[in-house]
Amino acid sequence: MKWATEPFNSSYAPGPKSFDFDVNQISITPARAKAVDFSSPYYTANQAVVALKGTDAASAKSLADVAKADIGVQVGTTSLDAVNSEIKPDSQPKVFSNSNDVVTALKQHQIDAIVVDLPTALYITAAQVPDSTIVGQFPASGGNRFGALLSKGSALTACVSKAIDDLRSSGQLQQITNQWMSQAANAPQLR
Repeated sequence: MKWATEPFNSSYAPGPKSFDFDVNQISITPARAKAVDFSSPYYTANQAVVALKGTDAASAKSLADVAKADIGVQVGTTSLDAVNSEIKPDSQPKVFSNSNDVVTALKQHQIDAIVVDLPTALYITAAQVPDSTIVGQFPASGGNRFGALLSKGSALTACVSKAIDDLRSSGQLQQITNQWMSQAANAPQLR
């Protein structure tokens, strides 16, 4: 087995891939599915709002409260779609090229809050920005299902989907989710 690093936005771009499949919290969307194959979904993630502890944004109790904040988000993500469709911010979200830039902007107080997938929010608050908090979570419009990404027409798509489907039907996928994502269930729901 050989690991390859692929920039997020490049992973679902049309054309040949330097990998067999990519498992990297990539949301299955109709636009992306025109350029690549996706396996059966292995996880459905909510979106999450992250803010620095002690700030006004950190005390938000609803999506309407979050809408008042200056929000940062990564370009090309379902999080950007969720900000615009679910939060409907008072001012345009600040869009950054990659997740590192979004995190840096939060650390430097250039933005009040960020919106990311819930698993990413857990990592950000635990490892990247320890003085931040998950303000809350909310479902993305149409769901935010993650799938393994493969080249368009890959002969491996059916095999990867079968492996995921077998994990689901055996109960192992739920056990893995419960073990590693139980903390996610504790994040407050924003409506």
